[in-house]
Amino acid sequence: MVKTMKFYKTILFSLLIITHISAQNKVGTTAADFLAIPIGARATAMGGAFVANAKDVTAAYWNPGALSKLTHSEFTASYADWIFGTNHNWAGLVIKLDNDNAFAISFNQVDYGEEEITTEQQPNGTGQYWDAADIAIGISYSRNLTDRFSIGGTFKYINSKIWNESATAFALDVGLLFITQFNGLRLGMNISNFGTEMQLDGPDLFQPIDIDPSNFGNNPNISGQLETDSWDLPLIFTVGVGMDVINDEDWMVTVAADAVYPLNTTGYVNAGAELVWNNIFYLRGGYNSIFEEASQEGLSAGIGIKYNVGGFNLGVDYSYVDFGVFDEISRYAVTIKF
Repeated sequence: MVKTMKFYKTILFSLLIITHISAQNKVGTTAADFLAIPIGARATAMGGAFVANAKDVTAAYWNPGALSKLTHSEFTASYADWIFGTNHNWAGLVIKLDNDNAFAISFNQVDYGEEEITTEQQPNGTGQYWDAADIAIGISYSRNLTDRFSIGGTFKYINSKIWNESATAFALDVGLLFITQFNGLRLGMNISNFGTEMQLDGPDLFQPIDIDPSNFGNNPNISGQLETDSWDLPLIFTVGVGMDVINDEDWMVTVAADAVYPLNTTGYVNAGAELVWNNIFYLRGGYNSIFEEASQEGLSAGIGIKYNVGGFNLGVDYSYVDFGVFDEISRYAVTIKF
């Protein structure tokens, strides 16, 4: 009972903090916004309502406190055709150390591709190409404090690169999961991307500068370095609920909802559901970004199949998300439990 009260006090305290933060208008003032792109075909098919429903290795992203509740070690790799011809990739491996402890490592990447450089003198191309990419590498640890309460964290190395310039940051995610006595109702909370600022640096910022153009006879090509601004990471606070409203030998129906409070935009709600038949066939649906201002995301849906092959539990998942003017986003994922 005491631990339960501490859990709710933690949620209340975090809500007060995030309410103060969100009262400040910081829309469009963060770096590494790829960290806010939802991952996983299962989670996105359920509308991104996953902080209390993360039952696979993608919990390293959604709620690291849920990793220790997994029953097996597993590996997942997912791929998405993201907007403007870019690719979004995520892979994670969780190892169950024992019944109460789990360790995971994850890799998150957005590949923006490459494009030939053109100049005023060479409008058809110089033969050189510029490229850009974002990556985040995470190490997670989770522990069951009781049979109903678990906590976990993910430490992340983050790098954003555009041609010869790059920026680096470090961040921490902290997640909590509490399973109530009311029909297994789950309460989840996650604070993600709490970390250092990002500032671009690189050789192209060194430029010849005449520090005194009115004085003849001095060196007009002294090398100077341009300094870019520093930007916060996209801090996100999420609370959510999830419950298996039907759970028998053949069928299971799960419903979930998350309230999301980002630092760099308005708050919103995600909601979703999952229908499972015989732990083999999965049908999912949801809705993203309810109440968010100028949101492009909307309805989501997906399917999944899991089957035992040679002693390994193999799963394949697909999700579809309506993305407004950007058409739709399709995600594919493969999972192996062992």
